[in-house]
Amino acid sequence: MSILLLWAVGSWAQGVGPNQQFFPVHDFRNDWLVYDQAYKSYVPFIDEQHALVPSVSFFLDIESNRRYNLLISTQQDGFLFIDAALKSKLNASEWLVINLDSLYRVYRKPELFVTLYGSPGVDDKQVFIGHRRSAAQKDVATTNTRLSILPRRLSVYTNFFTLSLLFIVAVNAYLFNFHHRAFLRFFNLADLLAITVRDELFLVTRPLSRTNLLFVMNLSFMTAYLYLIIQSKNIDLFLSRALLLRGQSLWDLTLTFFELSGLAFLLMLAKYLFVVAIGSLYRLEEIVNLHFFKVLQSSLIFFTVGTVTVATIAANTPTVGSWPSLWLIIPFVGFYVVRLGLLYVVIANKAVVKNLYLFSYLCIVELIPLTIGVRFAL
Repeated sequence: MSILLLWAVGSWAQGVGPNQQFFPVHDFRNDWLVYDQAYKSYVPFIDEQHALVPSVSFFLDIESNRRYNLLISTQQDGFLFIDAALKSKLNASEWLVINLDSLYRVYRKPELFVTLYGSPGVDDKQVFIGHRRSAAQKDVATTNTRLSILPRRLSVYTNFFTLSLLFIVAVNAYLFNFHHRAFLRFFNLADLLAITVRDELFLVTRPLSRTNLLFVMNLSFMTAYLYLIIQSKNIDLFLSRALLLRGQSLWDLTLTFFELSGLAFLLMLAKYLFVVAIGSLYRLEEIVNLHFFKVLQSSLIFFTVGTVTVATIAANTPTVGSWPSLWLIIPFVGFYVVRLGLLYVVIANKAVVKNLYLFSYLCIVELIPLTIGVRFAL
């Protein structure tokens, strides 16, 4: 028994992968799964029952194995699928090395479903998680792709999005009960489309009042919620997966949510100060507060409808599915273009100003940021 143990330890220490350049961290020889038509689910691989099955799978825990590599080798040609999407061809007797950090940056999920398709059985297949002993082997970096049919898995995003949506509902309930007059004013579509706005309206004359700041904070919560749910659908905004590389636990997602909410809140206040500065240059100080009110009012209505719509779609689509980026671009760009036209009409009706000045002002504070944002967002 001791001789066998020493032999196993010696083999483990020899290394695996191309030219034995990796220390083995985990061997998947006992983790194989196959799809069972009778149970309509994935079951453990059994030699006597599944020896002729050409497709075998396993779940890959990438969050717990950061900085390691996935090593795959087959004795016959085959194909590698990740989350049911084709990733690479497997050449016979060649090792495929995939950096797990690159997988994490692409998928932002703690666990992936990996499938090897080719020869039947598992005797000719070797799959390891390994730690590199030298830097001679070049890694294969993966890129994002659309997902396909997967076995049902529990996702931490489900609980997080449910709890965060309840939090947003609670915030809106608080504003409705304790700032009822302002709530009805902000969420009034007819008032939004009205060209004439009263000068004495308390929401316009005091843009940085406590009431307005509470509604700005509410908008920042909805912005962070939409940002995270879009990111969970494999739409990478501003390379955020590299910038916000936090864990996938409920606590980590909650911290990220409040960090994004704070960032959105500060950016909205910074935009108001920017509008004040540009308005003073064009001598449009009297319409700056009106501009801020209309932007906040339109954004609250749009993002509230967007939050409800996206949450409804997400609740009725597969958790692991991905969304086309056009679902994001078309409604958001359309909203900002319509809002730009509304601002032009409202300000032109309010102040006596040359069209060239007004157009230049709106281009600087609305159109140019929109163009730059779309250019670098995706």
